[in-house]
Amino acid sequence: MADTDRRADDLVVAVRVKPGSARARVGGRFNGPYGPALVIAVHPPAAEGRATEAARQALAEALRVRRSAVSLRTGAASRDKLFVVDGPADTLAVRLRDLRDGKAE
Repeated sequence: MADTDRRADDLVVAVRVKPGSARARVGGRFNGPYGPALVIAVHPPAAEGRATEAARQALAEALRVRRSAVSLRTGAASRDKLFVVDGPADTLAVRLRDLRDGKAE
């Protein structure tokens, strides 16, 4: 998705994926190449896009949006990814900050 395709109310989320984790978990901070990233641990291995898809679904659930509202922008073959989330960026940014900083319910 090009920057010109983004809407003003979309949120770009930096994510660090930890594939092959024993327990799925969304939360925590990792200082990655795209800045402070949300850590998402997923059970599927990093093969054939399974970890990326699991991370996309986990992010949607954690931000309380439809799965279709979350799309991968960059990082298909990397642990460091950028996702674009369709929705009110101000509301989503608060939830994202809580997840990264460990204040989520």
